[in-house]
Amino acid sequence: MKTLSIVIPAYNEERFIGTLLEQIRAVDLAQFDLDKQIIVVDDCSKDRTADIAAAVPGVTLKRMPVNGGKGKAVRAGIASATGEYLIIQDADLEYDPNDYVPMLRVLLSGSADVVYGSRYLGRGRHRNQSLAAYLGGRSLSVIAWLFTRRHLTDTVTALKLFHRDQLGEIELKTSGFELDHEITAKMAHRGARFAEVPIRYMPRSREEGKKIGPKDWFIAVRTFMRYRNG
Repeated sequence: MKTLSIVIPAYNEERFIGTLLEQIRAVDLAQFDLDKQIIVVDDCSKDRTADIAAAVPGVTLKRMPVNGGKGKAVRAGIASATGEYLIIQDADLEYDPNDYVPMLRVLLSGSADVVYGSRYLGRGRHRNQSLAAYLGGRSLSVIAWLFTRRHLTDTVTALKLFHRDQLGEIELKTSGFELDHEITAKMAHRGARFAEVPIRYMPRSREEGKKIGPKDWFIAVRTFMRYRNG
């Protein structure tokens, strides 16, 4: 039986991580004959995130020695993964793990090498989503097209699905939120076929723990520019 590795970078997510992990465990992948490998990478949280994750059956917990950023945590999770397929999932409850199913259906059909879960395919701004976050995300689609010539409606989505061996062939270097854009730029440079699948999205506010900010938009642009040639 083949395996889907689920990499979850987490930092101070004690309010959400337990519920998320139970949701992931409940996702039925029997139709694909796939097992699940759930990897939580705790980025030196100051709360009970690691303890909660460690108590959930079937979860592999990797603790980072120091807080190094989301990208570095994702890279550690990728290095620990052993499944044939790999999906990156945020540790909060903004994204629904049940959307793994339509994303896997596309990847396993052979029509794409990479599948992104898009919050904007066929729709606009979400309820409770700030205008700044919406415009920032949509404008990065234009930036992505300029540097990669790939039309993606949601380059900053936190649901990205890959063949693990293809992702593992790429040397990833960034440590923050910009890892998303490094991956997109480098996969595009390698000629990967991208597909997007519409997904559900329940945005949270900065007061609820959202960490990405305006400065990350400028870092994203710089990242696309830096890695446009691989």
